[in-house]
Amino acid sequence: MPDEVQSPYLEDIPLDQALARWWEALAAAGLDGPLPGEPVPLEDALGRVTAEPVWARISSPHYHASAMDGYAVRADDTRGASESNPVRLAVGRQAFYVDTGDPLPPGTNAVIMVEEVQRMTGAGEGATAVATTFSGTGEEGRAETAIEILAAVAPWQHVRPMGEDMVATELVLPANHCLRPQDIGAAAGSGHALLSVRRRPRVAIQPTGTELVAPGSNLRPGDVVEYNSLVLGAMVREWGGETDRLPPLADDYGAIRQAVLDSAATHDLVLINAGSSAGSQDFTARIVAELGCVLVHGIAIRPGHPVILGMICLPALDGGTRMVPVVGIPGYPVSAAMTCELLVKPLITRWLGQAPTPRPTLLATLTRKVASPMGEEEFMRVTVGQVGERVVATPLPRGAGVLMSLVRADGIVRIPRHEQGYEAGAQVEVELYRAPEAIRRTVVAIGSHDLTLDLLADELGRRHPGLGLSSANVGSVGGLLALARGEAHLAGSHLLDEVSGEYNVSYVRRLLPDMPVILLGFVQREQGLIVPKGNPQGIKGLADLVRPDVSFVNRQRGAGTRVLLDYRLRQAGIDARAIQGYERQEYTHLAVAAAVASGAAAAGMGIRAAARALELDFVPLDLERYDLVIPRQFFESQLLAPLLAIICDPAFAARVQTLGGYATPQMGQVLAEIHP
Repeated sequence: MPDEVQSPYLEDIPLDQALARWWEALAAAGLDGPLPGEPVPLEDALGRVTAEPVWARISSPHYHASAMDGYAVRADDTRGASESNPVRLAVGRQAFYVDTGDPLPPGTNAVIMVEEVQRMTGAGEGATAVATTFSGTGEEGRAETAIEILAAVAPWQHVRPMGEDMVATELVLPANHCLRPQDIGAAAGSGHALLSVRRRPRVAIQPTGTELVAPGSNLRPGDVVEYNSLVLGAMVREWGGETDRLPPLADDYGAIRQAVLDSAATHDLVLINAGSSAGSQDFTARIVAELGCVLVHGIAIRPGHPVILGMICLPALDGGTRMVPVVGIPGYPVSAAMTCELLVKPLITRWLGQAPTPRPTLLATLTRKVASPMGEEEFMRVTVGQVGERVVATPLPRGAGVLMSLVRADGIVRIPRHEQGYEAGAQVEVELYRAPEAIRRTVVAIGSHDLTLDLLADELGRRHPGLGLSSANVGSVGGLLALARGEAHLAGSHLLDEVSGEYNVSYVRRLLPDMPVILLGFVQREQGLIVPKGNPQGIKGLADLVRPDVSFVNRQRGAGTRVLLDYRLRQAGIDARAIQGYERQEYTHLAVAAAVASGAAAAGMGIRAAARALELDFVPLDLERYDLVIPRQFFESQLLAPLLAIICDPAFAARVQTLGGYATPQMGQVLAEIHP
């Protein structure tokens, strides 16, 4: 690396400045334009990009062709024909039988469909009509000597003239055109067997990290399944590149350096995954600086801040140097995917001679307040649905390691660097991962978490492809408030009225006073304490939670499980402040179970199905009712009709019961109709 080139280290520059620096270096190295072409057979050309214009070598059709089965004639010979004055034409002299696609005989310029002639046998005045229609396939065995027609034909009627589709030397396809099935047919029809297409960019993906293990390995604490290279490779292939996923390397400077150098010699782009921060085992920036130059190290984006952009310098065959771009991709999976899309996709697109294709966007109402650090542009994942006339966007977990936030996301909301977030109800622009039509065919459920909602979403997708169920877990009270704001079609709720012992009705009346609502029975489920397998601490009930050797994990405020827990604690005279971990909150039953399974807590309040899912033990405390709260306008809508039909199907109830800890005696029953 030349002495005058400094390696920026963990900068915090805006995205547009980082991109400008990146593209300037690519342009200086002659790497900012399309790649050269290579010939490929037509059968391999789908999805490739033309490197040169495609000109017609031949006309199509290259002769005057019959467009129908019938008789080729000279149009002038049919002049004056009518029902009162039929015209008779001699077969073999004035009329010639042709099949569709046959060349027109010399001197003819029109075709009469076979259905529109009468065939004659004999000759002259004694000729006899043998049929009014004919559907044959050739001349063999034909006895007619003449045909009789009852209407004149125009020149070139039922004829495909030479060059009707394409004329030799005509432009068939421009350069930098992504080839579709119909384009391949046009190329073949115009005389081509091979096409010159842009060479696919060759991208090497090098995962690094001593902790990495292959998918499917027997995991030990500290092991991390290496799947980022699968995600990054799939993204690059989706954009039109070719990838080599290299075996993961331990955090060894020399081994990583040599692997990067070898990859740069045979690839157009090198992606180094992980090692881009400033820790003692983060070698990427040092290696790139030693092999070439670091252009950017740190961009003010979230997720993805520690990304690295650089160039590797290699000797060229002509005695000069060859520059190979390299990107240091952060190790967290969401950061990896987002930075790859922001920085790698535009380069692949440019190399293929394509213009960036922006995602469809729409305006949506944000369902809850979000805070964002000033100075960083944030890419927030959201689910999106249309509820009545409103389009709503619900933020997903924002951690850089939460890959499921990308799986579940319907789109991205960009929060600019100068914003500190948005208030609930704010209008935001969403860059969609799905088509707007798919958003309109999505049922939005916001409320209490339950595993059966995932089962319901799966069943809906199986039975009705194109329909979807999107769930956001904010607790029972949060779900009712979302209904009140018009942000959801339904809410799962299990709120117990301590005075009446009734579920949900009093809360619906209080929180949705002006809304006609249907309370639909869904499941009854066992609530209790989720404990480690074997229950090593011998936890038998709520009284054990105050023991000093027992740590607890709770559900969030407003969750029905939290309401039930507090009710039972008061009944038992237990002070919640005496429970170690009472203030620690999780937002789903599975998250509580995961905390117990990991050893982070000795117990947590949740449902039996969550304990069973993670092979944990369970101390039952209550059998509660979990209902679906549905505004009447949506209960009667076409959108929810398929979902409600599934809920009423005994086969679905049977599938729910296989989860364990569930009963379905009221599933699909209207338990109450609540009016203002």
